[in-house]
Amino acid sequence: MVKGLEPLLHMTNGAGNGDQTYFDPSAPPPFKIAEIRASIPKHCWVKNPWKSLSYVLRDLLIVTALIAAAIWFNNWFFWPLYWIAQGTMFWAIFVLGHDCGHGSFSNSAKLNNLVGHILHSSILVPYHGWRISHRTHHQNHGHVEKDESWVPLTEKIYNNLDNMTRVLRFTLPFPIFAYPFYLWYRSPGKEGSHFNPQSNLFSPTERKDVLTSTLCWSIMFSVLLYLSFKMGPFLVFNLYGIPYMVFVMWLDLVTYLHHHGYNQKLPWYRGKEWDYLRGGLTTVDRDYGWINNIHHDIGTHVIHHLFPQIPHYHLIEATQAAKPVLGKYYRQPEKSWAIPFHLIKNLLHSIRQDHFVSDFGDIVYYQNDPRLQKYSWTKFE
Repeated sequence: MVKGLEPLLHMTNGAGNGDQTYFDPSAPPPFKIAEIRASIPKHCWVKNPWKSLSYVLRDLLIVTALIAAAIWFNNWFFWPLYWIAQGTMFWAIFVLGHDCGHGSFSNSAKLNNLVGHILHSSILVPYHGWRISHRTHHQNHGHVEKDESWVPLTEKIYNNLDNMTRVLRFTLPFPIFAYPFYLWYRSPGKEGSHFNPQSNLFSPTERKDVLTSTLCWSIMFSVLLYLSFKMGPFLVFNLYGIPYMVFVMWLDLVTYLHHHGYNQKLPWYRGKEWDYLRGGLTTVDRDYGWINNIHHDIGTHVIHHLFPQIPHYHLIEATQAAKPVLGKYYRQPEKSWAIPFHLIKNLLHSIRQDHFVSDFGDIVYYQNDPRLQKYSWTKFE
């Protein structure tokens, strides 16, 4: 066994039944994806564009009301409350644009792309560039080399990182501000940009879409610059800049914990051991308390990863229906208080322990570099 590798057999709870049994999470499941699909009620697959648009209207009204309140009160008691609330709403808007990218918003590609561009451009996300790379993530979830989102570093890539990159990636709070850098440069070991139509992220037929999204992003950025000159950069920074950073923190926290930080290490695959179902079953559901409704139940993630075409407002019901089929391959999320402070410990533990995976083997687990705490910004001690 590779040094630092978790045993393949883990002590874990079954699907919420409290029974303690030995379970190998990397074992091929005894069910097929068609069985999971068949367990989900037919109405869960129905996309209601009016219902989807009602969530857009709700979120945009809240965003507008928060802006009006911030301008009205304009005091240092209200601003911190505004930053947190508005940053959370930016994250909610991202999730609705995410649904557009998956096609779960409606059956109309034109409506999906129109709404997706409006929502994502407003928070400086290049809609098509992100949509295409996120599709790659779903198609290759759990694959060491081919996955796209928070993909693990192989030992060789990890050892070749410069010290500053290594410290930034594994020292909080830097990882939860990674998203804008990922959009421009992707992850270590990967090349390309979500803004460049010529990037190897995209096929020749997708380049026009990417160019359109980059143009929309540029227009939004130009609007922000114009408003900075007209209203003053300090006000625009308070109204938009700080909430944008809160949004980035939400995005990085949620997406990271969907694939890391479970109380037992979960497998990553490559080669003949990977398939779509096994990769999807390595994702983790999370409970965010009262924020679940605000960010459109994005924490209900396992079924979403397997069937991204299911609208967000059906994910909870679909998950409940599928759990008897999933059995121990479904990991019941820890129940949250009103605010999900419990997830901080999962994030801290994973950042400290999950550093790289082996260059060899078709089933691998995260390994820990015990020397990481001794790294400085410029040298390794």
